[in-house]
Amino acid sequence: MAEQAVDTDGGPAAPQERQPSSAAPASPASPASGRPSQDDPTVSSDTPPRQRRAASAGTGRADAQDGGVWSGATRAVLFAAAASVGRGFAGRRRELLALRADIERAGLDTLAGRKAARSRVLLIAGRPGWGRTALAEELARRLADDYPDGVLGARLTTSAGDPVPTERTARELLGRLGVTAPPGADEDDLSEALRAALDGKRVLLLLDDVAGAEQVDALLPDEPGCLVVAVSRGPLTGVPDVRPCTVGGLDVSAAVGLLAQYTGPTRITCDPVAAQSLVEECAGQPAALVLVGGWLAACPQASVADALARLRELPPDEGDLDHGARPLTRAFRLAFAALPSAVARMLRLLVLVPGGSADAQIASALAGCSVADGEAALEGFAAYGMLRPRGPGRYQVPGCLYPLLRDRLAAEERPAEVELARARMLERTVRQLHACRLAADPAGSPGRKKLAGMPKPLRFSSSAEAAGWLEERLPTLIEAARLAVETGRLDTLARRLVAALTHALTAHRGAAGAAVELYGLHQLVLDVARRRDLPVERAAALLNLGDLDGGAGRVDKALARYKSALEAARASGDPYTTGRALESIGGTYEELEDWHRAADWYGRALELRLSRRDLPAAARLYARLGTVHGYAGKWGEALRDWRAASAACRRAGDRPGYARALGGTAEAQERAGRPKEALRTWAEVAAAARTCGDTRLHADLALHVADALDRLGGDPAVARSLRRTARRIEADGAEDTGSSSQSDERNPADLRNQ
Repeated sequence: MAEQAVDTDGGPAAPQERQPSSAAPASPASPASGRPSQDDPTVSSDTPPRQRRAASAGTGRADAQDGGVWSGATRAVLFAAAASVGRGFAGRRRELLALRADIERAGLDTLAGRKAARSRVLLIAGRPGWGRTALAEELARRLADDYPDGVLGARLTTSAGDPVPTERTARELLGRLGVTAPPGADEDDLSEALRAALDGKRVLLLLDDVAGAEQVDALLPDEPGCLVVAVSRGPLTGVPDVRPCTVGGLDVSAAVGLLAQYTGPTRITCDPVAAQSLVEECAGQPAALVLVGGWLAACPQASVADALARLRELPPDEGDLDHGARPLTRAFRLAFAALPSAVARMLRLLVLVPGGSADAQIASALAGCSVADGEAALEGFAAYGMLRPRGPGRYQVPGCLYPLLRDRLAAEERPAEVELARARMLERTVRQLHACRLAADPAGSPGRKKLAGMPKPLRFSSSAEAAGWLEERLPTLIEAARLAVETGRLDTLARRLVAALTHALTAHRGAAGAAVELYGLHQLVLDVARRRDLPVERAAALLNLGDLDGGAGRVDKALARYKSALEAARASGDPYTTGRALESIGGTYEELEDWHRAADWYGRALELRLSRRDLPAAARLYARLGTVHGYAGKWGEALRDWRAASAACRRAGDRPGYARALGGTAEAQERAGRPKEALRTWAEVAAAARTCGDTRLHADLALHVADALDRLGGDPAVARSLRRTARRIEADGAEDTGSSSQSDERNPADLRNQ
């Protein structure tokens, strides 16, 4: 079976498991073996000499690799045709002129004598496959110089046909503008942030595949200098002063020119009447013409009349009942029937790719073939017009073909085979993310050594390359995680994928830089944990979400998540998550300045830590209790807690923590009216700071001790010496290598965040 041709790591399979040569393509222009003969030239006379030489080289390579996905004549000609894909924009001169005129035309506000309140909206309406996106992209390209602040694009419908949530689109656009929105912000906040970011700018906003007017209205800038170009199937009722432009078929000359990009001019010149008839048969629909042109490019011995005859000979189908979709449906049937079975299967499986964006790794995992064969197949599909190139090595399934391929997948693949292909794709993605995380480790580390032992197609040569790969594919990776969780049949793989993506993001961006993405990933973990009744994972996800909510200022929401996490942790009987939940609740009440409740929850957490003889955690909680009791003015209790904290740190061997706890003890003694005891303890603080091994903490505590000596009437010479020591440390630029990472303003005795 094809699934066994390669393992999930991307390494080569055993020779006996490779796909047999009988899977090589057989087109009307080539023998069944896919090899060229003397009577069957592999490249048409229309092919330029440079492409002809490249095609000949490709033929040699293909012949040397029997059993490849593309081989022989078909592979050579497809590669030659791929060089001409998307060379020029065909037709639409009238539509472009009308759209540009609509930009200059006065709007309703201007006619009423008011200043325009919002940006102008141009609507390009039409069914998928009629060139509406290509028209919008060409318009944006021509208008780019008029909008110096850039062109921003977003697709508002997923490849499966579901509307994209507005908050996801707004966050994506904010990221391109260099604005970081807080994690977990809702749709209204993000829409408002986007409008604020666009205020005073001249930006062209291209919104493709709009599902409804509410999507555009939520993203519409209040800046009149901006322009919104929306692409939709129908009218956007509810968007004020929208200027519609409905696209239909191309005119004959433009349609023939589009065909010539694939077939070359010779076959068009030899039979112009057949070319015009072919355009009429396709109703001038660009997507249908591209598919027929790709079929002609793959069949260099076929004439335009042959393509026309093949189209007319196709038997009736259910898709023919929809006259608007009939040209595309029949052209797709013609092109798809020319594909070998193994190649056609790979194309069908591409609808499983999140966002429809595929590369060689994903294609090979889906079909169970080698990475080289996957790359060759994607290039061939692009030459056929069935995929759109979206950067080096990346291809996009056109939205108009997605329903057709999805129907083919449902009709011709068993559900078990589809699940197996999806599992292979997710497994490959997990391995790629694992390699990406390992690449962030320093050179010579165990992680780098482990990376060197992985299969070559999965390895990254440097941390920068891995980070670039992660950023480029991040939307697709997040979509893959979301779809894996929503599907619900591969929850184990979904959890592994989310974990791998979380680790890779944290390794390359840091926890703070990846907070926005991590918020959504933790929500996915929570969904799986609830569905599978996994209380430990549910508690961990709630705790992580609570931390992010608290960091974004949503303290009440964070508190609710922490309490839900505590219930889940207690149900699971897990002491670690229970202790963390108790401590987080106490920290939230401390943030709310509810000192009594904070001390109560810290006390509960302390009892749990002491019962498990966790000295480091107990020392931290004693310090937090001392802090909140001090804020509450209970200096006697604070002194008792700080003394307990210093004793726990001493027993645990935590020298920096011991120095901090002594500082808290001295401050509590001073506030409790015990100046002599405080002076002695401050002297102990100075001695402990010198031996704590943390130069930054040493400098901070030296300054605090000097200030305390001045307040309490200590030796001025000692205070001056301590200040000189602190200045010398700062001048040396010593880095903080200990556990203290606090800012200069924070009291080193305050251990709330330790």
